[in-house]
Amino acid sequence: MAQGYDTAEMSERVLLVGVQLNNNDDVESSLEELKELAATAGAVTVGKLIQAREQYHPATYIGKGKLEEVKELIVKLDATGIICDDELSPAQLKNLEDALDTKVMDRTMVILDIFAARATTSEGKIQVEMAQLKYRSTRLAGLGTTLSRLGGGIGTRGPGEKKIETDRRIIRDRISRLSKELEEIKSHRDVARQNRSKTSVPVAAIVGYTNAGKSTLLNTLTNAGILSEDKLFATLDPTTRSLTLPNGEKVLVTDTVGFIRKLPHHLIEAFKSTLEEAKYADIIIHVADSSSPDRDVKMEVVYNTLKELGVGDKPIVTLFNKCDRVENEETVLRDFKADYTAKISALYGTGIEDFEEILEQIIRESRIYVERTFGYEEAGKIQLIRQYGQLVKEEYTENGIEVEAYVPKEIYHKL
Repeated sequence: MAQGYDTAEMSERVLLVGVQLNNNDDVESSLEELKELAATAGAVTVGKLIQAREQYHPATYIGKGKLEEVKELIVKLDATGIICDDELSPAQLKNLEDALDTKVMDRTMVILDIFAARATTSEGKIQVEMAQLKYRSTRLAGLGTTLSRLGGGIGTRGPGEKKIETDRRIIRDRISRLSKELEEIKSHRDVARQNRSKTSVPVAAIVGYTNAGKSTLLNTLTNAGILSEDKLFATLDPTTRSLTLPNGEKVLVTDTVGFIRKLPHHLIEAFKSTLEEAKYADIIIHVADSSSPDRDVKMEVVYNTLKELGVGDKPIVTLFNKCDRVENEETVLRDFKADYTAKISALYGTGIEDFEEILEQIIRESRIYVERTFGYEEAGKIQLIRQYGQLVKEEYTENGIEVEAYVPKEIYHKL
């Protein structure tokens, strides 16, 4: 059972530390995002520090000089810990804790912590606990003392056991059990997916960077009533709702977990069954925050994650959301990787009609055009078209029922 916690009690004061490996690295922007992540996890950022290096220091992530600087800043700013912007090795974690005599966390730990707090369904909780265990099992050497303590704060809570044992065998057994549970859930999801494909109703998956407005879009389109907050990873569990387009066509729309730069590998692995909703969808709806200054970087992160999941050869519609927040009207919004683009405000419903027209067009192009006269005894086939296709013309004549329609390939042979 998940441990309850009160963010008001958590007054962790953290110093953010990043390493810039080359001039193209936008570490400043990455640390700004880390500040948001830390706030979401219940910590206050009291300072930031960036070191330009050719490579991460193998033993301590940052060099000796910067280490001294961090030590002084911790005292000066009364910080209770540091968060490094990259995933640390077990040795780096241990060496930093020894050198600084303070709590040391990395980006992965913070993201896992947020996921632990956000998970509500049994599947979400299993996925998060599994990612946490895999992450921690590789760090037993460095986290020997930390793992066994029950203290509060980032990196110590989770939907799993109150105290995660430091014994590798116990962790391995637990991962094995969780894997079996996930496999069962995955097989249920596969069955549900197969049942959906039998109905020939097209499926669209909403993907995008965290906090781009995916849940708001699903709520606006289908009145789904799911949580949509201006927060990172507000929703973790996929929600599928039916959308009826203006032409009467039905589409199943699924919301997916948000992506983020440096998304921990263990999380992608654990959430694969959830993220695979995008892999098996007919259409990808990519929601981008048009008001974000690093919009293009975030869009690239989404495409790289989709590639990692093996999502390809699907029509992609990029929706430039939050267009009401774009201050400069001359801002050029484009996505060369998308097949269609539209400017929308999911919150206010602006541009939704244009988007629905695009969906109608994509579905129409994937269907077979039928122009035929059915005998009156075949009226049941027209009902089939009504249910799964788009009826353009239906005229009753003495020869029969003249029909023009677009139908899915799966239905065509039945006509």
